[in-house]
Amino acid sequence: MCGITGIIAFNEEGKKYLSKISAATYTLQKRGPDGEGIYFDKNCALGHRRLSIIDTSEAASQPFSDSSKRYTIVFNGEIFNYKQLKKELEQKGFQFKSQSDTEVLLNLYISEKEMCLEKLDGEFSFAIYDKETEEIFLARDRFGIKPLYYYQDKNKFIFASEMKAIIEFGIPKEIDKNSLQTYFHLNYIPSPYSIFKNVLKLEAGSFLKINNNNTLEIENYYSIPKLSTNNYFSDYNLAQKKIKILLEQSVQNRMIADVPLGAFLSGGIDSSIITAIAAQQTKYLNTFSIGYKDEPMFDETEFACLVAKKHKTNHTVFELTNNDLYNNLHQVLEYIDEPFADSSALAVNILSMHTKKHVTVALSGDGADELFAGYNKHAAELKARHKNFTAKLVKASYPILKQLPKSRNTKSGNKVRQLEKFAEGMNLSPQERYWQWAKWSGFNKNDLFSASFLKNKNDFENFETRKSTILNYINNDYNSVLMTDMNLVLKNDMLVKVDRMSMSQSLEVRVPFLDHTIVDFAFSLPANFKIDDKHRKKILKDAFKKELPEELFSRGKKGFEVPLLKWFKTDLKSMITDDLLSDSFIKEQNIFNLDTIQQLKKQLFSSNPNDSVEKIWALIVFQFWWKKYAVV
Repeated sequence: MCGITGIIAFNEEGKKYLSKISAATYTLQKRGPDGEGIYFDKNCALGHRRLSIIDTSEAASQPFSDSSKRYTIVFNGEIFNYKQLKKELEQKGFQFKSQSDTEVLLNLYISEKEMCLEKLDGEFSFAIYDKETEEIFLARDRFGIKPLYYYQDKNKFIFASEMKAIIEFGIPKEIDKNSLQTYFHLNYIPSPYSIFKNVLKLEAGSFLKINNNNTLEIENYYSIPKLSTNNYFSDYNLAQKKIKILLEQSVQNRMIADVPLGAFLSGGIDSSIITAIAAQQTKYLNTFSIGYKDEPMFDETEFACLVAKKHKTNHTVFELTNNDLYNNLHQVLEYIDEPFADSSALAVNILSMHTKKHVTVALSGDGADELFAGYNKHAAELKARHKNFTAKLVKASYPILKQLPKSRNTKSGNKVRQLEKFAEGMNLSPQERYWQWAKWSGFNKNDLFSASFLKNKNDFENFETRKSTILNYINNDYNSVLMTDMNLVLKNDMLVKVDRMSMSQSLEVRVPFLDHTIVDFAFSLPANFKIDDKHRKKILKDAFKKELPEELFSRGKKGFEVPLLKWFKTDLKSMITDDLLSDSFIKEQNIFNLDTIQQLKKQLFSSNPNDSVEKIWALIVFQFWWKKYAVV
């Protein structure tokens, strides 16, 4: 993987910013530590940071121009079917000077323009500049595995893999208050929006053109196909066989590399399946997992070791203490350039850091939970829709549950938390229930729409419009919940977390479950192939039962929780009381109501902190970001 950035000037005023390309490119150095390249034309500048994966020679360096020098590309990602595409292009008369997928992608675009996107199997974002017409074409992969931000005003158009590169061009930084509200509900900001009003994210499965009259056009080239319940694939046994074939092909495609390759192995079903397939295709597979010495409730390494032993992988376990996580915290906060408060990013960052010492590419099981209903909330949603006796009983217990102490870090406290959340959701419509269960920070609707939290009045109407757009897929078909997860949670939380944390360590992560043939097939299956009253990811488990240790099927799904409360009461207490959430800073910043912040701090340090922990973490992440990037 790599980092890309660029600018198109619309006039003489815009040309003044071309010189900033070097500084902007430098901000992406962790995405590409192996080299840097800059391209200049009279109205255009492109920057590239290289992480060498396929064809590590100088012949594949970027920015890369075709033989005529008319077209120049900067490319972040991998095209897994590039060898097949190269043969097709050679038959058309194209000649190649490198062994890279970059050159194949550029020539495919020259041959077929935007139609080339239909042929690509990969994870990517790229930009191609046409020197003759002074137009630029940008595109992003089908599921948003690789990021792409952009900014436009009357003088220029800027793009980059990360926000920090765009900021380097000196853009105005006005916070989008609707994005701020969304962040405090979800812990992240869904595309196409960002924390700044004038910076957007190109949507997954879309391309963008800047024409020679300086107009911007965006088109969608891929969406997950929506089927009616009458057209679903109906043969369960045949569906199992097809999933196995598709996954085996996807893993095989994603093992192409000219550098060492391994796999993340958490001990869960998804990464274990990927490991099992990959181990069949190589004699020496490196696998990696992390254990938690101080948090045995969340440690899954015993299951990872069972898989590694069964498939004879070269397995490495990184045993982490809470001190290891804490010492990594500031590194994560420093790297993220848009508020993102999924605290599990800390663990992903450390896993990536240790894995990078052994390999440059790692396979991951991301995407399976959203495709095949693997989360706890998926089982809860099924119960809520069926409204059985147990669900009704929990609903009736809501007043009692509301009074009991809750915590993510103990089994009993976490169970009470989950039951209360379920009971609350039972009283809501499917759309509102999804939104309620999607929240992480602890801030609810009353918090976000109350003048007591965000000090200045906000445009709530736009916030509701964004929310409605996110929820418009949800209907009586359970697959609609999974479709919404794909478009919201996967694209804006899970993939962002893995991309930013792995690239901060210069590690490329590939996600075989997100081959579009697998996604398309998964959404041709009825929901009862994926989930029922007893099983989640049912068809995956049945299809790969022989390849996985029996112990994996009798355990529940665990999600690691960072010990935030312990830190807030010890190592991070001064950051809360004397710095980021101090009374003086809150007053000076003039974003939050001081009384509300004071009440949150009081609750946090009480004997029953409840959801104040998640709220405080979301605030800390935002405050740290605001100090670094958004001071006006």
